[in-house]
Amino acid sequence: MTHLVWFKRDLRVTDHRPLYEATKRGRVICLYILEPEMLKSSEFHPAHQIFINQSLRELRAELKSLGANLTLRRGEAVEVLDALVKERQVTHLWAHEETGSYLSYLRDIRVRAWAKRLNLPFTELPQGGVVRRLETRDGWAKQWQRRMQQPVTPTPERLEGVPGLKHRRIPSLKTLGLPESEMSLAPKGGESVAEELLESFLYGRGQHYRAEMSSPVTAFESCSRLSAYLTWGNISLRQIYRATQDRRDELKESRDPQEKGWLASLASFQSRLRWHDHFIQKLEDEPGLEFYNSNRGFDGLRDSQPDPLRFDAWTEGQTGYPMVDACMRSLKKTGWLNFRMRAMVTSFASYHLWLHWRPTGLYLAKHWIDAEPGIHWSQMQMQSGVTGINSVRIYSPRKQVEDQDPQGLFIREWVPELRDVPDAYLAEPHTMPELVQGMSGCIVGKDYPAPIVDPKTAYHEARTKMRDAKRSAEVKAEKDRVLERHGSRANPNQRGRMQRRWLEQAS
Repeated sequence: MTHLVWFKRDLRVTDHRPLYEATKRGRVICLYILEPEMLKSSEFHPAHQIFINQSLRELRAELKSLGANLTLRRGEAVEVLDALVKERQVTHLWAHEETGSYLSYLRDIRVRAWAKRLNLPFTELPQGGVVRRLETRDGWAKQWQRRMQQPVTPTPERLEGVPGLKHRRIPSLKTLGLPESEMSLAPKGGESVAEELLESFLYGRGQHYRAEMSSPVTAFESCSRLSAYLTWGNISLRQIYRATQDRRDELKESRDPQEKGWLASLASFQSRLRWHDHFIQKLEDEPGLEFYNSNRGFDGLRDSQPDPLRFDAWTEGQTGYPMVDACMRSLKKTGWLNFRMRAMVTSFASYHLWLHWRPTGLYLAKHWIDAEPGIHWSQMQMQSGVTGINSVRIYSPRKQVEDQDPQGLFIREWVPELRDVPDAYLAEPHTMPELVQGMSGCIVGKDYPAPIVDPKTAYHEARTKMRDAKRSAEVKAEKDRVLERHGSRANPNQRGRMQRRWLEQAS
C-alpha cells in the first residue's frame, strides 16, 4: 500500500495527522507542489518563497531522519498528482484541510473532483479549529475548544519511504522566475524556528505582552511573532494553545511574585488564538469575501479603482503622516507589523484616503509574510467598515504617535528624514515653524512630504459617508444576515468584554 501525503501550508512533522495516519498504513510519499498559478498570484511575494524554501529544507531533513524524503514537483496540482499516482500506484491521498486564497479553494475543488473520478480515497483532516461545512455558528466556540484540548499528534518514529523517486533540489528564486526580495529583515522559516520562538515567548519575551503588544517600539520583542509559522504550518495552533495552557498552569502553581503580569498576558494571548480561527472560519463559510463586501449594502461606497497618487503615496510611505509612513516602510523590509499598526494603516487607507479595501488588501497580502487569507480579508473588511456589524474605527495617526511612539524611536528608525525633528512636532511635522524646519534639516514639502490630505477634513468626510451608508435600507437589511452567518457566538458577557478590549486597542 502506497500512501501519498500532500504537504501544503503545513510544513512540519509534529502534529501532522495526515502524515501520522498514512505512516501507520504503509509506505509514504511526501509531496510538495510548486504551483505556477500561486507563484504568479498578485498576493505572492518572493519573500514568501524564501520562507517556504527555508521550511522545505528543514522538512526534508526531518523526513530523511525518519526514513523518507520530500518529493518536489512543479506544475498544476491535478496534473502533478495524477502523474505521481499512476507512476507509483498510489492507493490513498492524504492532506490537511485548507482555508486559503480563492486560487487554492478552486485548486482543492479540482483535486477532489479528480480523486473522485479515479475512485482514489482522499482524506482531508482538520489542522486547526476551522470547521468545514459548518451549518451554524452556534456552538462553534465549544467545538474549537474541544479540538484545542485534543492531544498533539506525535511525530512518527519511522517512515517507510518509496525507493527510486526523483526528489529534486529546492529551486532558487531565479529558477522559479521570481525577482530577488528586498525584505532583508523577514523572518526565517522552519519548524525549529517556530518552536524556539514559542519557547522564548512563553518563558521570557511574553511577560508584558498585554501591555506592550500595541506599540511598534515594544511589539516586536513582546509579541509571539508566531503568525508566519502558523500561516505556513511550521507549527500548529493546537501546539501553541496547549503549550500556553501548560505554562499558565505552571504559573498558577508557582505564585512567584517575580512572574507578575504573566497570567494576564497569556490569557490575552490565548484568547487571540481563538480569534485567529474565528476570522478564518468566515472565509471558510463564504469564500467570496476575498472579493466582495460581506454586507452588500456597501457596494459602490468606494471606487474599486484606487486614486493612483494616494495609493502610491500610501504604499511608498510618503503620505506626510509619520506613523503611517514608518509602518509602510518597515513592512517592505520586515514583512511584519503588530496588530494595532496593521489596523491603523488599513484605517488610514480606507478612511483618510478613501481607498477601496480590495487593492490595498492585495498590496498588504503580498507584503505580510504571515498573510493568512481568512484573517486578512476579514480584517480588511472590518477595518474599512463594510461588514455592518462592527464599529467604525478611524484611527488618528497623530494620536498613535503620541500614545505608541512619543519619543519617535520607531519613526526615526524608518523615516530618517525626521531624525532630528523635535518630539513636539514629530506627530505633525508640517506644523513646524520654518526656523525649526531649517534647524532640524527637514523642510516639509522638500525633505519630507506635506500631508497628502487634511486630517480633519478627511476624518469628517469619512464619518459622514459611513454614517449615511449605515443608515441605508440596504445595509440594515444585510446586517442581520451577516451577523447570523459570521457573528461570534461567545457568551454575551464574555463577548462584551472581548469587544471592549479590542476597541481599547484600536483607539
